[in-house]
Amino acid sequence: MSEAAPSLFTDEALESARVLFARPATFVMGCAKIEQLPAPDLPEIAFAGRSNVGKSSLINALVGMNKLARASNEPGRTREVNFFDLDGRLRLVDLPGYGWAKASKGEVKRFQNLGRDYLRGRVTLKRVYLLIDSRHGLKKVDEEALEALDVAAVSYQIVLTKADKIKPPAREKVREETLRAISRRPAAFPRVAVTSSEKGIGMAELRAEAALACGLLDPEDALRKAVDPAAG
Repeated sequence: MSEAAPSLFTDEALESARVLFARPATFVMGCAKIEQLPAPDLPEIAFAGRSNVGKSSLINALVGMNKLARASNEPGRTREVNFFDLDGRLRLVDLPGYGWAKASKGEVKRFQNLGRDYLRGRVTLKRVYLLIDSRHGLKKVDEEALEALDVAAVSYQIVLTKADKIKPPAREKVREETLRAISRRPAAFPRVAVTSSEKGIGMAELRAEAALACGLLDPEDALRKAVDPAAG
């Protein structure tokens, strides 16, 4: 999915998703314990990924705001499950990062277990977006996250970030390699998104993917006729 690639989604679906994500978005709360989670009364999409992969930037780009999710120069700073409300239509959830967080082993285990508890028990969670740096592709450190998502039986989609940092042929290569790598994983969604928060690459399609996953787009009308609607 380079800048010139045709979208899988109809123009109407892309516009509906744009309008949805242009609605007011606000920070709700950060939860350090599973008991603190807000009531499961809205569809939710969650964002996961290793430290410094660009989760905050992606969330901000989706809603067109610069400072909704706070980015940090200190990798692994997100140690709570952070909830953002999109005008009462759905929630965006920022999960604790993993990888080389600057924290004790006990602290790392605590906030990563919090993320796993959320994944296992959240009935309104419609999809997890697992962010992977497009310059590096899937790494060994990502395997644990893939396993946790498969065990939780939560639908997840790989989102390649920072695609503006590599050439279009390299983007397509890493997209195909990633798709092959997850092809046998039971909970993996069979499309890989390619994005750049900085340049806006793939953001319109990712908004449409999220709206479709949350039941806010009609799958019969959202995808172009050459695409099987059941894939949504």
